[in-house]
Formats: sequence, structure tokens, C-alpha cells
Amino acid sequence: MQRYDSSMPEKLRIGVLSTANIGLKKVIPAMQRGRLTTVTAIASRDLAKGKETAGALGIAKVYGSYEELIADPEIDAIYNPLPNQLHVPWTTKAAEAGKHVLCEKPLSMTVAEAKTLLDVRARTGVKICEAFMIRSFHQWLRLRELLDEGRVGELRSVTSFFSYFNINPANIRNRVETGGGGVYDIGCYCIQSSRYAFRQEPARVVATLDRDPQMGTDRLASAILEFPSGHAIFTCSTQLIPYQRVHFLGTRGRIEIEIPFNAPIDRPTRLFIDSTGDLSGSGIATETFPVGDQYTMQGDAFAKAIREDTEAPVSLEDSIGNMAVIEAIFASAKSGHWETPQR
Repeated sequence: MQRYDSSMPEKLRIGVLSTANIGLKKVIPAMQRGRLTTVTAIASRDLAKGKETAGALGIAKVYGSYEELIADPEIDAIYNPLPNQLHVPWTTKAAEAGKHVLCEKPLSMTVAEAKTLLDVRARTGVKICEAFMIRSFHQWLRLRELLDEGRVGELRSVTSFFSYFNINPANIRNRVETGGGGVYDIGCYCIQSSRYAFRQEPARVVATLDRDPQMGTDRLASAILEFPSGHAIFTCSTQLIPYQRVHFLGTRGRIEIEIPFNAPIDRPTRLFIDSTGDLSGSGIATETFPVGDQYTMQGDAFAKAIREDTEAPVSLEDSIGNMAVIEAIFASAKSGHWETPQR
């Protein structure tokens, strides 16, 4: 395994599998600005496209196959933004080559598939981290502090909404075979948010889905998650006006994250704390966070975990828990009954 310690370069040297849009537009530029990360190589099965991308983004090395990149001894870690069905296979190959892996969400297509990575991690000793960038971002870290301080009293309810509009049948998010649809793509954030806030696993879930009649993907999904301490309710959609918001309500207060998931990189972000319950909003206190890139912070947090040999920002156990809820949501929508997440 390529250990990242004081004897190695100052920055974690990252290789990227594919020229996926999320990498090109968001993650790669962000990690190139990282204090502890740099992107030094990219692989594309279309070598010409790979070279074009590398030139545009200032990446030194280009490979015409994923295997070549993974075999490069000068790469410390792999960023895997491949289609969902390729997350576990290529994460496994990278780990077995001694590379740490930051893998896009959702980590897998099933719980069983995700659990295979536990053995991979044990055998290889590498860090494997699901790329829930919100978990390293300052507004979410502050939320954790506020909840732990008891600013809302006893947390009892988490409500979230996440949507965008995309009806292009060629888009990977609208293809069933690649894990498309709202729950896999964005509902996973709503699930992660509630589990993160409660610090618990839901005992059971109930859900309803509306599928696109042509593409077969879930275009509108709503679910209730029953936790030991309260409830979480969310709706996500791939065919509604773009919107997102999360509320955390307790016995003595409420916290609202204004732009929870697609935090902008060109202006500050905000969360609102209401300790009065005044419906006019006069009692709301606003906390503003400086301009920052959540993908840069994610990369640095991942690199720091490797450097210090500490837990990854999102553990495999956490990812398996999230996947268990996703599976239960699909099962409930099919059965019409409450379902228990099976880890």
C-alpha cells in the first residue's frame, strides 16, 4: 500500500478514473486547490478526450486505461466518479493495488455489494471513503456542534427536500442499469442528513415512488424514517423545479440549512437558528460561513485521515448504513408496507 506520511510528497497525489462531469466541473478543480491534495493523473478509455481534459485542467499524466493509472506507483489515491454500478469493482481494484479510494456516492448498488469492501479494507489496509462532501463542509460541521450543544433541545424531526429537473433519457442519472433515479442520486443525501443528525439508524422506513413511464427511474420519491429518537421525512425528485432545504426541529429550537447540498463556491452560505418559535421570523439568528469549496474541504479531510491514519470522513460502516436505508425504501415502495433496513 502507498502510505501517505512525512516521507512522501506534501500533497496526496490523486489519480482520477474517467472524465465524468462531476469530476471535471467540481471535484478535480477543487482538489487541485487543496492544501493537502493535488490531481496528478487522469484515465479515460477515450485517450484523446483524456488528453484534452488533462490539458484543460493542468493534469500532468494521462492514461488510456484505468488499469494503467491504478498501477502507477506515483499515485497515492484514486478518485472514482464512475457510474454507480462500477463503484465497487473499481474501488476494489484500486485498493488491491495499494491505493486509497475516494468513491462517489452512492458507494454501491446494494448492501451486499458495499459489504464486500469491508474485507477489501481489512486485506489491503487502505482508506475507502464515500464522497459525501457535506460531511467535511463547515456549515455541516457547525450543525453537529449546535446539535451537540443542545441548541434545539431534544432533536425530534428532520425534514428535507432535494430536487432538480432532468428528462434527458441519455443522461446517466436517468438510466436504471447505472443506478439512476432520484433516491440513488439525491435521496441518499437526505438519508445521510438524518442519520448524521440523529446519530442513529432508523428502525423502519416507509416510502412511495413514482417512476418515469419511459425511463423506469424513480422521478419522485417520498419517505418516512422512524428513528429511536424521532422521525425524518424527505422528498426528492429528478423532475421538479430545482430546490433544496433541510430543517432540524427539536423541543426547544429549530435549525435550517439554506443551501445544504450544492453549496455555492462564490458566496457565503448560511444556516438559521430559531429558538423562539415566533412564526414571523423575528427570533431567527443567522450564522454566515465564509466562501469555501466543499469538495476542496472533502479532499483535504480525506488526505488528513490518510496522513494521520484516522477514520475516513465517511466510514464504510456509515456507507453500508445509508445503503441499507436506500434498499429498504425501494422494498417499501414495492411492498406498500414498513420495511426494516438490513445491514
